[in-house]
Amino acid sequence: MDPSRMIKPWKLHPQRVLVFVNATIVDPVQGELIEHANVRISEGKITHIVTNGASALTEGVADENVIDLNGKFLCPGLIDCHVHIAVVPGEADLRAYKDMSERISLLRQPRVLKSMLDRGFTSIRDCGGASLAIKEAVEEGVIPGPRLFIAGFALSQTGGHGDMRGPHDSQLCCGGTMSGISRIVDGPAECYKFARDELRQGADFIKIMGGGGVASPTDRIDHVQFSDEEIKAIVTVARNAGTYVTSHSYTPQAIQQAINLGVRGIEHGNLIDLETAKMMAEKDCFLTPTLIAHVMSKQMNFLPADGAAKNDEVLEKGLKAMKMAVDAGVTVCFGTDLLGPMHFAQSKEFSVRSSVLTPLQILRSATVNAARLVMQEDRLGQVREGFAADLLVLNENPLEDITILDRVEEHVLGVIKDGRVAVSRWDQLAVDICP
Repeated sequence: MDPSRMIKPWKLHPQRVLVFVNATIVDPVQGELIEHANVRISEGKITHIVTNGASALTEGVADENVIDLNGKFLCPGLIDCHVHIAVVPGEADLRAYKDMSERISLLRQPRVLKSMLDRGFTSIRDCGGASLAIKEAVEEGVIPGPRLFIAGFALSQTGGHGDMRGPHDSQLCCGGTMSGISRIVDGPAECYKFARDELRQGADFIKIMGGGGVASPTDRIDHVQFSDEEIKAIVTVARNAGTYVTSHSYTPQAIQQAINLGVRGIEHGNLIDLETAKMMAEKDCFLTPTLIAHVMSKQMNFLPADGAAKNDEVLEKGLKAMKMAVDAGVTVCFGTDLLGPMHFAQSKEFSVRSSVLTPLQILRSATVNAARLVMQEDRLGQVREGFAADLLVLNENPLEDITILDRVEEHVLGVIKDGRVAVSRWDQLAVDICP
């Protein structure tokens, strides 16, 4: 017996060599289809792509590992750039999550992760709450799920978007106190310390609450949060560690403060104006709208009354803001921000965006743009030699109708992550069974 399997019995077997023949590759960079393509994947990577015959690629490969796609579409795996896997299903509204224990959440997170992988999301960026433990569990094969890029706990000022205390709660928070999926930090010294501590505990990037939010009980959407000195401290920590800061910000004031201080990404941005959008484009700052969260919060009555009123305000303006940003040249990414019982609606973001953006613009947001944001543009987001074998097998062309990605059971025939078939809805594609 392999001694390493005695220590880690969940250790994944090496990936099999797979060859997809007669594929139509979806290229989100050029917005084109590459027909009659043959793709070989080995050891988790795309090793060869040819369009002039597959005989060399199939040599030595078992017949069951040569998959004739017969013109079906091979698309890059999807990347959701704004999730919160720690706010799990199980409760009907947001108020119930204030007292949910970390243990309860952690035991439910595998279900959230598996459902995301089933929808075709092979990578996700968690913007507050996910731990290094759950990230490593996915990497090692303990549980199935998308690869994770995590912020650890988001950083919030006292009374900011991450402070879940109500106005009648007189309990004081000391430096770094946990509040839901955030830490409460005030002053440059605490910002330095706890930004560094999140990186120490495995954060891939730092998330700050730079402005007011919908779900928080004691701030308004138009609040600007954190001082210049506090944000400078956090940006310095991130840059020194070779990573970046992203900011929860809705308004032009909060967005401009953040990007002028070196913040690289903006989450939501529903109230952005043209001047701010142009600034973001000039500074190559990423925008990740999360419109489906507002739609579902309203439909499911998920928020308390004060939050519901704020939600209506940002929902009405969100689509126009996203279209304005794209037209101004901002790099827009795909995000959902779904909480609790709403995770099932993740793929509906494609349909929401389709009312104002083209299929290519939306597909880029969930592939090449997202790969750049997570600093993996040389590895993720394309069907390309040398890239990770994160692939979707589709029976229709997403460049014609992006909403097929919202109808997963009908159109996503297979999900390949890291060279392993994780999901199959097609009898010609066998799932790789984990040990």
